Amino acid sequence: MRASQRARGEDVAAVDALLTADERRRSSASRFDELRAEQRQLGKRVPRAEGEEKAALLRKAAELAAAVKAADAARDEAAADAQRHLLALGNLVHPDVPVGGEEDFALLETHGTVRDFAAEGFTPRDHLELGQALGAIDTERGAKVSGSRFYYLTGIGALLELALVNAAIARATEAGFVPMLTPALVKPRAMEGTGFLGQAAQDVYHLEKDDFYLVGTSEVPLAAYHMDEIIPAEQLPLRYAGFSPCFRREAGTYGKDTKGIFRVHQFDKVEMFSYVAPDEAEAEHRRLLEWEKEWLTALELPFRVIDVASGDLGASASRKFDCEAWIPTQGRYRELTSASNCLEFQARRLQIRMRTKDKGIRPLATLNGTLCAVPRTIVALLENHQLADGSVRVPEVLRPYLGGRELLTPADAR
Repeated sequence: MRASQRARGEDVAAVDALLTADERRRSSASRFDELRAEQRQLGKRVPRAEGEEKAALLRKAAELAAAVKAADAARDEAAADAQRHLLALGNLVHPDVPVGGEEDFALLETHGTVRDFAAEGFTPRDHLELGQALGAIDTERGAKVSGSRFYYLTGIGALLELALVNAAIARATEAGFVPMLTPALVKPRAMEGTGFLGQAAQDVYHLEKDDFYLVGTSEVPLAAYHMDEIIPAEQLPLRYAGFSPCFRREAGTYGKDTKGIFRVHQFDKVEMFSYVAPDEAEAEHRRLLEWEKEWLTALELPFRVIDVASGDLGASASRKFDCEAWIPTQGRYRELTSASNCLEFQARRLQIRMRTKDKGIRPLATLNGTLCAVPRTIVALLENHQLADGSVRVPEVLRPYLGGRELLTPADAR
């Protein structure tokens, strides 16, 4: 755990603080048990005693009752303190994860061909210019109504989102995922149990009056769906595909991606989520990645796969693979999907366990993978499939969901 904290670039002393707190928890629990045992023994003696002996025993019983009450409070306080220290620690980093910060990822694969627009004889437009010409994106009125990083998808833009969501859900269902429409508001325990109230807390919207949190991903309600449950091992794997609105404060991103809809406060997303036996977690992680790759390939997008470095992992992820699509006007790859292996981290915090025939009841493993984060996918589609006249070619996989359209044209804006 110390090595994991070091790899994440976080405080190694937090591990020692947890060990100290846990020792206090153990000793306070032992002290309480000792006093309760003494209290029970004394309780058996009192009815048999008489006279001065009984009076002395009653005085002793009163003293013990006060001591037991104090020990009980100390035990609860120590347990809460140990839990607080435990929740401050991220998941154990997988030994194969590259160590370092955001730029220290390992490149695993590259797919597709990046278009040479110069050879085609025109300069590519960015997604906002294309979206405005198509009557698909309105950021000016989004800012007027809600502020910066908000937007409207209008006309063909709204239809494009619905096409993406329906196509993604159809593919997930075909792969064996159960479609889910999930709550966007969750209780603190759901947010904390999934690991989003630690280092990521600054990016979460909190409704203080009602003590609800707006989810930044349907991973949260999907993980909490089986909270406090014991699942028979023979029912695993359980796979869900959640569609939900997502809300992120984007704290710490001032000045980044301010134009267009790449980085916004509210967006819709289709998320895959798996519950599996721990010894199946790594294989399931690879399967999630393969489903993401198949989806991006079907959208005919050039992309690469990276093994995210330790310092760029979220608190709950032991290992994370990102698929990054090429964005022509930015001249670089940008994150479109992620697949994270959380091992037993979330299950332990949310008390989700499996019942096995040979090993009894034990925590299971959870994993999540983005299938389609809508705005970023629209960005990649518009820019990569644009034509010289400002129209945009529709990938075949989406055509059945867009009434057979092969092209999005500026005429759609009228």
